[in-house]
Amino acid sequence: MIDLYYWPTPNGHKVAMFLEETAMPYRIVPVNIGNGEQFKPDFLAISPNNRMPAIVDHLPLEGGAPISVFESGAILLYLAEKSEQFLPLDIRGRTEVTEWLFWQVAGLGPMAGQNHHFSRYASEKVPYAIERYVKETNRLYGVLNKRLVGREFIAGAYSIADMATYPWVVPHEMQGQSLDDFPHVRRWFDAIRARPATVRAYELAPTFAKSDHPPSNIVDAHRPFPRPA
Repeated sequence: MIDLYYWPTPNGHKVAMFLEETAMPYRIVPVNIGNGEQFKPDFLAISPNNRMPAIVDHLPLEGGAPISVFESGAILLYLAEKSEQFLPLDIRGRTEVTEWLFWQVAGLGPMAGQNHHFSRYASEKVPYAIERYVKETNRLYGVLNKRLVGREFIAGAYSIADMATYPWVVPHEMQGQSLDDFPHVRRWFDAIRARPATVRAYELAPTFAKSDHPPSNIVDAHRPFPRPA
C-alpha cells in the first residue's frame, strides 16, 4: 500500500497518473494546501520542504520499515524503479527519460508556476515579471514541441517524463499559451489526455476541490500489482 499525500495540483496529478497507470494499490491522504495543512508537523516529518505530493511506501521491495519520499520527480523515479515500469532498464533509455524528467522539475514546472503566480494570483501586477515568465514558458513549450517531432512521446515510449510534463501543460491557456502554436505538443497532449489512467487520475480532483476536509479515500486498494514478465 502506498500512501499518497495529495491535493489536486499539477504535481499531485503526476503521481496519481503513475499510480493509475500501474494499478499499484494506494490510499489518498488529503493535504489541503489552501488551509495550510502542508505545514503540519506530521506532514513535515515526511516532506520537510512543506510541499505536496509525498508518499509513504509501507511495503518497500527490500522489506523493513516504510519508506517516505518527497518531491514529485523523486517520487516518480522511486515508483518507476519499484514497479519496473515507465523507465527503461538500459542506460541510454534511462538517461533520456531522466534528462526530460529533470527538465520538467527544474524548468517547465518552476517557470510555469511563476507564470501562474504573477499572471493570476499576485496582489500586485508586475508587468516585467508577467512578461518574463510568459515568454520563458513559451520558450519551454517550443523546446518540447521540437523534441516531439518524429516521436510519439518525449522519450519515445510513454514514460515518467510524460507524466511529469503533461499536468503542467493542462493549464496552458492560464499560462498565455496556445497549443495551436505547438502542433506536436498538441498531438502529444491529446494522446495523453485520452489515456484511461489520465482520465481516472483527473477524476479525483473534483472530490477534493469541493471539500475543505475530504475523508481519506482508498482507491482500488485491492487491485493486483502487475509485475513485468
